[in-house]
Amino acid sequence: MRVMMVGTGYVGLTTGICFAEMGHSVICYDIDKSKVEKLLRNELPIYEPGLEKALIRNREREQLFFSSNLNEAIGFEPDIVFICVDTPPNVKTGEANLEHVYSAAQKIAEALIGSDRFTVFVNKSTVPVGTAATVQRIISEIIPKENFAVASNPEFLREGSAIFDFMNPDRVVVGSSSERARRLLEDLYKPLTRAGHALVMTRTVETAELIKYSANGFLATKVAFINELALLCEKAGADIEELALGIGLDNRIGRSFLSPGPGYGGSCFPKDTSALAATARSMGSPATIIETVIKSNTQHKKKMVEKTEQIVGNLEGKSIAVLGLTFKANTDDMREAASLTIIPELQNRGAAVTTYDPIAADTASMMLPNVNRAASIEEALTGADAALILTEWDEFRHSNWSKLASLMKTPQLIDLRNLFNPVQIKAMGLDYYSLGRG
Repeated sequence: MRVMMVGTGYVGLTTGICFAEMGHSVICYDIDKSKVEKLLRNELPIYEPGLEKALIRNREREQLFFSSNLNEAIGFEPDIVFICVDTPPNVKTGEANLEHVYSAAQKIAEALIGSDRFTVFVNKSTVPVGTAATVQRIISEIIPKENFAVASNPEFLREGSAIFDFMNPDRVVVGSSSERARRLLEDLYKPLTRAGHALVMTRTVETAELIKYSANGFLATKVAFINELALLCEKAGADIEELALGIGLDNRIGRSFLSPGPGYGGSCFPKDTSALAATARSMGSPATIIETVIKSNTQHKKKMVEKTEQIVGNLEGKSIAVLGLTFKANTDDMREAASLTIIPELQNRGAAVTTYDPIAADTASMMLPNVNRAASIEEALTGADAALILTEWDEFRHSNWSKLASLMKTPQLIDLRNLFNPVQIKAMGLDYYSLGRG
């Protein structure tokens, strides 16, 4: 099939490359000419393991194309157009800003004027329920209704393992009131369904729209829940990892997303929980559980600063090495990361902060411009009063901590990802503190 991706951000680019891997002909369109020029030079705007090789491979196979010219992209004659543009949250209300979605739908429809081809417009961006209905109205005012259909196909990609997630999904969700659109999307995903992966086909687009927000809202709830229990374990003298195992082995609960940390972040959970809460309020059916999760996560990040101060003492003049800046490992994404809350608060309390992240140095220079950045873990820890781990990078797990401890002024390691066995790491000469492990 012939596929057009609108937007070459994380979702659009990864999805487009993966569709090409499946054998479809794909053109990725973006209004950002400089981004397209880089992609034509095989330069990725994001960090994602395996994506560069897949990009080069499919360009050489002539399955994958890029353009910043809309008419050229439409001339590709796509059967399906995926809208994969930003939907940033309104800072005050939490509602998703859908300006780019609606603008993309309008411009593509205008470019299709005069064409008799049937085109399926698919919202791949994470959007609140009701967005597809508005997209349907916008397009119907431009081209005949019999020439198009609108569908929702939410993404469930995890940064750092996006290619695997796309090719090995728990399920593919597609929703549309158009039977023709459902058939086309079913054909598009046949390489996955033939391999045994489930296709959830909803006859209302609204259901598909709600599935994505509901899934992320539930997972965010699990994260906030285990983080609160980790702090309770510290008070009660219990062990959070044994507790997580004890409840996670219950099949009704499951073991995933039960690892304590400094608070969830990234491009999905914060934005999607806020948008779900805002949508629910606007429809007169408040999602009070989700609103509480948002509050809990915000408070948890601040409690991590308090925990650090309890261990180190008065932070005024103390040197704190922060290890890891991204919201999770294997990505350079710092959006809504715990580091963006914790580091400024450490500085507000008088600490001198030096950071090290193996991937996100360039991103950090923009998002944390007033923080000293080290080029190595050794440089970050030299003379430090304490080290604070915020991201679960493998480099931190496999470092020589006996040697690193000797570089520190005070060998205190505050591990907010529980990367180490407490007995083993203490034997290396460190005062070790983790989450929920007494």
